[in-house]
Amino acid sequence: MAAPEPSRCCFFVQKKKRFCKMVAGKGRKYCGEHATMEEDGGGSRRIVCPLDPKHTVSEDKLQKHLKKCNSREKAKPVYFVQNINAGSADGDETLRQVSLSELSRTELETLVDKLKTAFKGLQCDLEDSVQSHPALHDELHNPKNGDSAHKHLKQQSSILGHMEELGLLGRGRCFVEFGAGRGKLSHWIHEALKTCEHLKTCEDLQLLLVERCSTRFKVDGKHQDAGVQFERLQVDIQHLDLSKVPLLCEKKLPLVGVGKHLCGAATDLALRCLLETAGQSEEEEPPHKRLRPSEPSEPRSGGGLGSAPTGCGPGPVLGLTVALCCHHRCDWRHYVGQQFFLQRGLGAREFSAFCRMSSWATCGLRPTNQRGDGEEHEPAEETDAVNGFLSASEREQLGRLCKQLIDHGRCHFLQMKGFSSKLTRYISSDVTLENVLLTAVPLTPHSS
Repeated sequence: MAAPEPSRCCFFVQKKKRFCKMVAGKGRKYCGEHATMEEDGGGSRRIVCPLDPKHTVSEDKLQKHLKKCNSREKAKPVYFVQNINAGSADGDETLRQVSLSELSRTELETLVDKLKTAFKGLQCDLEDSVQSHPALHDELHNPKNGDSAHKHLKQQSSILGHMEELGLLGRGRCFVEFGAGRGKLSHWIHEALKTCEHLKTCEDLQLLLVERCSTRFKVDGKHQDAGVQFERLQVDIQHLDLSKVPLLCEKKLPLVGVGKHLCGAATDLALRCLLETAGQSEEEEPPHKRLRPSEPSEPRSGGGLGSAPTGCGPGPVLGLTVALCCHHRCDWRHYVGQQFFLQRGLGAREFSAFCRMSSWATCGLRPTNQRGDGEEHEPAEETDAVNGFLSASEREQLGRLCKQLIDHGRCHFLQMKGFSSKLTRYISSDVTLENVLLTAVPLTPHSS
């Protein structure tokens, strides 16, 4: 067994079959975490941190540590409003989750009949429309990019192509990327909108990235010196009040919501965040016309951050493009299409079952290169297979119907908010099995 490195801890980690690599204090054999191994006790006794049991702290330095521990509760930002986008808590969301394997054949047949009945009159076949954008042309043909990177670039290129087709990809607006992760989609939006005369001045363009987790290898740093307002909010969409975000209140630029693989309930939270909480201060204003890419909008008049509450809030919503996925992670409380389900005689119990059945569309069908893609998806539940009742192809078809029914409920919500929405297969299934894009733009105002 090799000896520990000089000035490093002498504690042998059995699980890793090596010595601890932490630096030991001057004159000490062990690091602070293993100081209790010292013959003299290592000074003060180490105890588990009450804020995070994953690390320890010297008992006599506990109070000092609690003031700077990274797990301490931090002050909430002004745009944090507890459960503002969560939906109403009416008790149905506490319904016990029942595995499909626990249901009898009769109960499963009843669910399938309800699904097919609810789908009557709805569009079953989605349009295939794979778009591309010239901003990603060079990167798509860069031989240094591996298969995984190429897969994501294809999806980002198609999303930008759809945005341009809808007239959403232009200057004079603020792009809000929900579930931003590393921020690649916002990065390519910025690259697509670069022009020779605006390389240094991007005052008519804002990019707001929303992500609840701390993310490594973010692209934010590439845009800090470009003059563009490129801001990241580390907050759960469930608690985000867009009308209180300082960046959006400054110029009140029109909003465009975007997202690439916004998993499960996050899509519903984003829709409610964008179309309900963001527009609370704009409800009494007349609708704004849609803008073309070549027609940047003027910042709306009104006070800045110091203005009265009635004048605060972002600009109008011009539209959204969201790549959907992981319907098995949807939640009835957060779901924006509850009214759509209730109109078809369905409720929380059926919704929960359909969410689980939606995993049949991809369960066991992912090629090897699509498994374990931790960047985008959490694996669907694969233990609810119904042996002896439905074949694999039948389960796949029913799973897709469940996904589409859930998505049609979202389209119904958008229609009630005055938007024309559409579901499109924006990329081929060999790139990703989660290949449906939800797009929406305001309905054209009737001429007076």
